[in-house]
Amino acid sequence: MGANYRASCRAKSKADFIAKMGIVEEEADECVFWFEMLIDAGIVAEKFLAPLWKEAEEILAIVVSSITTARGHKRPRTQIRNPQSAIRNKNMGKNGSS
Repeated sequence: MGANYRASCRAKSKADFIAKMGIVEEEADECVFWFEMLIDAGIVAEKFLAPLWKEAEEILAIVVSSITTARGHKRPRTQIRNPQSAIRNKNMGKNGSS
């Protein structure tokens, strides 16, 4: 992961950066995969890998977010799907305004 990230920092173009960060994403996801396999196979106890597993998932999320930002895609705003939601009712007045 680290070597591939370093290579992405030396990208020659935006497209090159996105491509190289895609490799970082794959490598981060592979780390998560191997942690899962080690735990599922009973080779390593989950308590020993939990901190590394969490960090790998956090790195993966950061990388995915970086790729999304580099592509210029904006995340869609979350819309309340249920107008009767307790959360909405708690945060908004009776007439539905903030």
